[in-house]
Amino acid sequence: MFRLLVLLPLAILWSSSALAARDEAPRKQVVVASTTQIADFARQIAGDRLTVSSILAPGADPHTYQPTPDDVQIVLGADLCLENGLHLEGKNWMAALARDAGKKLVTVTRGLPPLAIRSSGQSVPDPHAWFSLTNAAIYVNNIILALERLDPSGAPGYRDRGRLYLQQLRVLDAWIREQVNRIPPERRILVTTHDAFNYFCREYRFNPENDYLSIAPVGWSTGSEVGAGMTPERHRQVVDSIRRARAQAIFVETTINPKQIREIARETGVKIGGELYSDSMGTAGSAAETYIGMMRENVLLIVQALQPRP
Repeated sequence: MFRLLVLLPLAILWSSSALAARDEAPRKQVVVASTTQIADFARQIAGDRLTVSSILAPGADPHTYQPTPDDVQIVLGADLCLENGLHLEGKNWMAALARDAGKKLVTVTRGLPPLAIRSSGQSVPDPHAWFSLTNAAIYVNNIILALERLDPSGAPGYRDRGRLYLQQLRVLDAWIREQVNRIPPERRILVTTHDAFNYFCREYRFNPENDYLSIAPVGWSTGSEVGAGMTPERHRQVVDSIRRARAQAIFVETTINPKQIREIARETGVKIGGELYSDSMGTAGSAAETYIGMMRENVLLIVQALQPRP
């Protein structure tokens, strides 16, 4: 009897531990992206199967960002890291984090034909490729492949969700073209704070007098040039371009100090058309918290500012 009384609590304890272990959810693999846009692409494909996060918070600038000790810990806990590449991440900080942590890194712009732009007398690839829906599909397909390799048993789900999301991007592209057609061609002049919208201009035929590239006082990288990203020569060129093109509005960006673009607005007498999302999406709960939402918000703002008033 004494032996039974001793063993019974032990049996109950063992049984409870076994049930707890059986009920405990398996650990989800972790994917860490450099930017909010890439993280959103990965979430759309991963669904609930993986844990996806972004190093950059909404509103952060990837060109000038400096990783923190917390970022090191986040990457140490990752099973896969994703970066934009094309030097979007200034000084290749995401690649350095992944390398130092010994983690697999996938560059999601792989296979994409980048636009070549001039910077400090040299030709460099423009990293803001997600502003073309054609390129966004390349991002998505690269992420699908990366997740399949990370988690082969989840591959059918990644492919299914990827196909659905690619269809959503095609619908978005058609909607953008419909909206842009509300702006007369001569008014399709897009002036922004930095050269983030070249792919958008090329895809949707803005700025024909500038070879369908963006007009901006700051170059492709907000940390690439003197004087916080703008030289006097570039300032003069932008002012001349705005006047020559008869721009109807100029736009600030969520990730960049608006001081320079506001000075240009005062100098040219052109109104500020609003604030565009460029290197980052919006905060959680906002209309721009996803890539599709961000693109829609930008297009609505651009059309509102540039279309003729009735």
